[in-house]
Amino acid sequence: MSDEPLLTADRRSESATATLRRGLRMMPEFRQGLPATFALALVATAGRVVVPIAVQQTLDNGLNAPGGPDIPLVRELVAVCALVVLVTSVAVYRMNVRLFRTTETALAGLRVRAFRHVHDLSVLHQQGQRRGSLVSRVTSDVDQLSVFMQWGGVLGLVSLGQLVVATVVMAFYSWQLTLLVLVCFIPLAVLVKYFARRLAEVYGVVRERVGDVLGAVSESVIGAPTVRAYGVRARTAARIDRAIDRHYEASVHAQKVTAAVYVSGEFVAALANAAVVVVGVLLGIAGDISAGTLVAFLFLVTLFVAPVQTASEVLNEAQNAVAGFRRVLDVLDTEPDVQDPEDGRALPDGPLDVRFDHVGFAYAEGARKALDDVDLTIPARTRVAIVGETGSGKTTFAKLVTRLMDPTEGRVLVGNGRDGGATGMVPLTEVAFASLRERVVMVPQDGFLFDASVAANVRYGRPGISDAEVAAAFVELGLGDWLAGLPDGVDTPVGQRGESLSAGERQLVAVARAYVADPDLLVLDEATSAVDPATEMRLTRALDALTDGRTTLTIAHRLSTAERADEVLVVDAGRVVQRGTHDQLVDADGPYARLHASWRRSSGRQAEPV
Repeated sequence: MSDEPLLTADRRSESATATLRRGLRMMPEFRQGLPATFALALVATAGRVVVPIAVQQTLDNGLNAPGGPDIPLVRELVAVCALVVLVTSVAVYRMNVRLFRTTETALAGLRVRAFRHVHDLSVLHQQGQRRGSLVSRVTSDVDQLSVFMQWGGVLGLVSLGQLVVATVVMAFYSWQLTLLVLVCFIPLAVLVKYFARRLAEVYGVVRERVGDVLGAVSESVIGAPTVRAYGVRARTAARIDRAIDRHYEASVHAQKVTAAVYVSGEFVAALANAAVVVVGVLLGIAGDISAGTLVAFLFLVTLFVAPVQTASEVLNEAQNAVAGFRRVLDVLDTEPDVQDPEDGRALPDGPLDVRFDHVGFAYAEGARKALDDVDLTIPARTRVAIVGETGSGKTTFAKLVTRLMDPTEGRVLVGNGRDGGATGMVPLTEVAFASLRERVVMVPQDGFLFDASVAANVRYGRPGISDAEVAAAFVELGLGDWLAGLPDGVDTPVGQRGESLSAGERQLVAVARAYVADPDLLVLDEATSAVDPATEMRLTRALDALTDGRTTLTIAHRLSTAERADEVLVVDAGRVVQRGTHDQLVDADGPYARLHASWRRSSGRQAEPV
């Protein structure tokens, strides 16, 4: 899966100037620091032309004075030069410090905004992008922009000022030689637009290849146990090698274009220097300019040529940065399809009913519907098990109720129903995220944990609770013996993604996290199907305590969960085909009875009276 679809054709064809304008609008911190930085850059560049002027004055009015060398004047000129060089050095230092500080402040803000925006994008949108690509946009693409703004930005500011000031002083000394220099650089000026467009194209590919490499590497690291278990290290390595080779090829191609820019600049600079020497000597012989003026002019040509010679490096970094900037801005420009509503409402107090009002959902336009015309109400404090074969639409229920996605048809409402009516029911699209996340909690099947302690992970459910309250939550869930068996109790580190714990133990921590959150509506993507019997018993007791008195929707993978539920929904091909208690459905002729019989045979269970 590539990240290229996210970067639209319009974005790729957008000019560098337009991209920078859009970016600067999003970085007010950088704009606020620019005026003072420009002023320091002006002082720094103006100081550079003092030396050529001093050389001209020293030669023409100091050493070649009519009455012999004027040593006091030479001393004064040297002193003035020393003072100007000192002031210029201070200005350059302060300019660098200000530029570094303002760029880091601005880019830190941009990185935070991009990171938060990625989290605002729906689960469906994130699933359509490679994780490594999204990470690269927040990390390496912003880093590339930082390098340019701090290095290329400094060099670009100084070079531009140096170019303007040198041209003005050259024109003052000799308009003929100034015109000659400008004529030499006209062909290069024409080529710059072409080179800029080519560099934008090739470095756009380079930034995309960086995302591909990060995606391949991160996926192989996360999937390392599977790679080792199936002995596919060679295949995985080959896949990473292909991504690295594609990045290498793109980078080499980009450097070839960069080299062409650099060689063109070097050639024109050499041509300009040679032309000035030849024509300057001829003007000197004719008496149109003095020796000091010619020497000073050669110094000024060097100041004029230097920015052109470094332009290839600046242009190189600029296009690389702009390519990355486009990718970052494209993320920020992507409108979340699940948004926190303006003036969002809070869910009403008390137990929560759930209403599916003719809900339909498809994961892509034209695709088969995962849910099709689901119309039902789940009363408050009811424990409902949702069962069905793989791909029947069970998990889609969970994502819609927690508003990780919005239905493509109909509405999902939550609130206080009255006798099955809609009184007090609020469409989820009108509920503020803060209220929704406080009152509705989902426990996913994988029990994802962060790289922290058990207590820190539980506190994600309710920030600020003490270690004693965390421990008490485990005891109330019947998990006190398990907690006591951990090396450091609630301070036990769980490792990255919770990998220091087993899958079942991760789920125990996730259940405790949901318990301290104290939601009114709980959505469980049951995880007991992948744990050992002892852990399953612990989880079952904990889940019973967790769901007691709460409206609960459980995606049931093991039908023992359905046996304990107040009501069972049977989903097939996106439709609710059966609804009732376990006792009612198991004795009826239908898909639930068949699923239950099949599960009982596969698990080795005997039919028991219920």
